[in-house]
Amino acid sequence: MVRQYRYIDFQDRKEISTRYLNGDRVADIADGLGMATATVYRELKRGETGGLDRNQRRAYNPVLAQQRVQENFKRRGKSAVNL
Repeated sequence: MVRQYRYIDFQDRKEISTRYLNGDRVADIADGLGMATATVYRELKRGETGGLDRNQRRAYNPVLAQQRVQENFKRRGKSAVNL
């Protein structure tokens, strides 16, 4: 089986945020988006705010995650047009 790799876009980040805040398990979020569980965990770490959400889990902010991705692309000299 050949995997199709793609970058997580802002719509995916908003979906992760909504489902994570609703209390969904990370494995269920990953299955729903068609990505690996580890990918969602890395994304949650990327957008971590340092506080806790209403479920007493680490808070995730999709805007913060998007900014970090764009900064990383800029630092590496790549274009982040489709993100």
